[in-house]
Amino acid sequence: MANSIFFLLFTLFELFSSTIVTAEHPPFYRTISPTSLGLRREKLSHLHFYFHDLARGPRSTAVIVAKANITDKSPTLFGQVRMADDPLTIGPSMESKLIGKAQGMYAYASQNDFGLMMVMNFEFVEGKFNGSTISLLGRNDIFATVREMPIVGGSGHFRFARGYALVKPYFFNVPAQNATVEYDVYVFHY
Repeated sequence: MANSIFFLLFTLFELFSSTIVTAEHPPFYRTISPTSLGLRREKLSHLHFYFHDLARGPRSTAVIVAKANITDKSPTLFGQVRMADDPLTIGPSMESKLIGKAQGMYAYASQNDFGLMMVMNFEFVEGKFNGSTISLLGRNDIFATVREMPIVGGSGHFRFARGYALVKPYFFNVPAQNATVEYDVYVFHY
């Protein structure tokens, strides 16, 4: 008898507490209209700029933050990870107008070639897109003539961004590991 009363009280407590939890917490998702967030018409923008990655020297913008035990023996630097805060400029010269920074990291992710895994936020500091960001995530085959990487998001003017970047080497100094890279970014956003 005592067990059945305990079971009944426990069952009532469970029902009561689950009702309270359900009543206090709405579902974790809901469908909304883009206009409820102030989003209007989606547009496609083309951005063109130069990315300067300086891995060595007094003005380094990319530093090694981790490497595997085998990295020093690997012909492709497999396992090395670098953090970057690279300038983005209008022209190929480092002295041309600064329009933003590429902040993020890249890792030497291939044992067979120089394939990087790139995770970058392009933070713009100039013009209409000042304060906005574009996020890039993808594979970068650094010796390919042209490579394509996905744009996976953004902020500010680039909320809900999606698209791709076409990347071409402009200048690469292998011993110094310094590079200037041309970016053509095509991005859908609101």
